[in-house]
Amino acid sequence: QVQLVESGGGLVQAGGSLKLSCVVSESIFSISTMYWYRQAPGKQREQVAYIRSTGFTGYANSVKGRFTISRDAAKNTLYLQMNSLKPEDTAIYYCNTNYRGGSWGQGTQVTVSS
Repeated sequence: QVQLVESGGGLVQAGGSLKLSCVVSESIFSISTMYWYRQAPGKQREQVAYIRSTGFTGYANSVKGRFTISRDAAKNTLYLQMNSLKPEDTAIYYCNTNYRGGSWGQGTQVTVSS
């Protein structure tokens, strides 16, 4: 099963930026879709962004224009650049893939203070 390790979270003030990383144990970007999800306390996990094998990207309406998903195949690393952060972006952020059913990592905590 593919392993995913997220990092880059932290505490930031509203309006600030963070860049999350997700290191993937196998070279799968050319054959799979990669996702970023988040889960806030007391809420269901929601999909934030995705990038297909073709490079096509998509975003939840709540983050469109503020977040950018990207990948570096040479480093087997998926990224999520988050700008203009809001308190409602506070959540644990996870990456995942549709390769062989996917795999959940431990996530990385993002906290945005007002």
